Amino acid sequence: MSKTKPDQSFWKLWNLSFGFFGVQIAYALQSANITRIFATIGADPHSLSYFWILPPLMGIIVQPIVGVASDRTWNRLGRRLPYLLIGAAIAVIVMCFLPNAGSFGLTVSGAMVFGFIALMFLDTSINMAMQPFKMLVGDQVNEKQKGLAYSIRSFLCNAGSLVGYLAPITLTAIGISNLAPEGQVPQSVTYSFYIGAAVLVLCVVYSFIFIREMPPKEYAEYHGITREQATEKAGMMSLLRNAPSTFWTVGLVQFFCWAAFLYMWTYTNGAIADTVWGTTDTKSAAYQAAGNWVGVLFAVQAVGSVIWAVAIPMFKSHKMVYALSLVLGGIGFISTLFITSQYVLFFSYLLIGCAWAAMLAMPFTILTNSLSGKNMGTYLGLFNGTICVPQICAAAVGGVILPLLGGRQVNMLVLAGIMLLMGAVCVYFIKETYAEARAVDQTVGEEI
Repeated sequence: MSKTKPDQSFWKLWNLSFGFFGVQIAYALQSANITRIFATIGADPHSLSYFWILPPLMGIIVQPIVGVASDRTWNRLGRRLPYLLIGAAIAVIVMCFLPNAGSFGLTVSGAMVFGFIALMFLDTSINMAMQPFKMLVGDQVNEKQKGLAYSIRSFLCNAGSLVGYLAPITLTAIGISNLAPEGQVPQSVTYSFYIGAAVLVLCVVYSFIFIREMPPKEYAEYHGITREQATEKAGMMSLLRNAPSTFWTVGLVQFFCWAAFLYMWTYTNGAIADTVWGTTDTKSAAYQAAGNWVGVLFAVQAVGSVIWAVAIPMFKSHKMVYALSLVLGGIGFISTLFITSQYVLFFSYLLIGCAWAAMLAMPFTILTNSLSGKNMGTYLGLFNGTICVPQICAAAVGGVILPLLGGRQVNMLVLAGIMLLMGAVCVYFIKETYAEARAVDQTVGEEI
């Protein structure tokens, strides 16, 4: 009979996810500035979505590998933490090079290729660093506390996002230049990446000091894994065929959600430059001002996410709060079509933040409750496909859809809102199950 995982103090739950703060700063800098970086170097606006294919493509390759490998790893650094160390080390190096893609005297095409390769390594390393924190909660937290644990993770994610999103405009406010020679990225963006790299190093050190992973024997006891099961090695395809229905139904919701946010990251800069600043010229000061304001709007989204993450555990029904959050986010996206004030857009992005908070917490709460501990890392790595595949699909067709919607990038945000509403409808196909409860029932039955 498997032992029940004990309740943990708030601060132990906090420590399990604190490293996400640093990882998310890196992710926020990437998501808020990649379009700006490539547009500043000289990319065609209709091609911007194609640059976003690479990040999720690397995620769908890397995270399942990290999941499988970490399920089979144990050394003095732990089971999951070694992969955090490797991923963070690579991320720190790449964060110092990526924003300088246009500053090495390369041709425009050469700078694009350099930036593309740097982006590939950055997203690979962020995915490698991010995956351990997703798995640690599933490894060490009982079903009763998972909602709280994932809400803490959502809070830390959004706090990290806040730092990453606001860094360029904050540095501009204290006198760092927000303009640069043609084809180069402003120092406000470059220095933001340097600061993000430094914070990521500190967060990794914190994680190694304060997180204690379960040794293999203890892990097996808490997850009901027998000696025979521990030696079994199921392939990824076999695990997918035997995945609980929750894996697929939550994945359907994920498809609409992550496609929507891919379009937000890709087109917000061009959308608000057009609707608020009245420009589509990527070389203009107005476009760079809009680029800084994207960071502010994404920070407002993060604030909305932090507030909503506190409220989510108060709802008794996971499905109800999940669907409600996506509806609020959909309204936020659609409202951007009608707003021409940079400050009124705060309302839109607060609502979008509600959807983001739910996307960070609810899928993993619902899914990990349905999984046993034996292949937790592998399943979470495979589940990352429900995040990556929709982004790849959305990025691949974004350049085709944009001209069909009149060429205005704000129309892509409206499409994102419609996608979130469709995701809210799909929430009601989810049937929640509880693996630990099933294991206890089976054991009791055997004893009787």
